[in-house]
This record gives sequence, C-alpha cells and structure tokens, in this order.
Amino acid sequence: QVQLVESGGGLVQPGGSLRLSCAGSGFIFSFYDINWFRQAPGKQREFVARTSSDGTTRYADSVKGRFTLSRDNTKNTVYLQMNSLKPEDTAVYLCNKAPLTWGQGTPVTVSS
Repeated sequence: QVQLVESGGGLVQPGGSLRLSCAGSGFIFSFYDINWFRQAPGKQREFVARTSSDGTTRYADSVKGRFTLSRDNTKNTVYLQMNSLKPEDTAVYLCNKAPLTWGQGTPVTVSS
C-alpha cells in the first residue's frame, strides 16, 4: 500500500522554526519526486516545494529563502525545514507523490 505520513507540525511564534517530515512506504522512494503543499482555512491548496528524484529542489516564491527541502532516501523521508515563519504560513501541510498519493497533513500555526 502506497502511503505518505507527515509529522512535525505545531504552534510556533512568528520568526520561529519547525521541521516537517514526510515518510513514504509502499513504493521505491528514491524514484519519485515528492511535493509539499499547504492549505490554509478558506483558501485553495497551494504548492510549497518539490524535491525531485535527481535531488533538485524547487520552491514557491512565498517560501524561497526561508524553507529548505532535503531527502534521505535511506529512510524514505523528506524533510521541510521552515525558518523565519510568518503568520501567513499557517496552514495544514501535506506531502504528495504525484498524481494522487497524499498524506493526512500536519497543521502548522504561526501565532504569538
């Protein structure tokens, strides 16, 4: 069974940091691009970042310079390091293996 499980969300003050994890199972992890999306209340789901199977990364303009993706294929896990968090980063963060495999999401709240 192909599965993605996110973890690491929580409540953090503006300017703080969090590291999210996305663990995959049921497929050859290293072969696939893994995406992060986020969905804030009342808003559409938006792309955050992607780590490709060749190790390259891509970021949305809104998080570039603040968020960093890495992947450990030996652990079938992708990490999203989020620094300098802003209230507008508040959302449920979901990882995705295209086209249709999604995790359950992990909530991030940035608030003082």
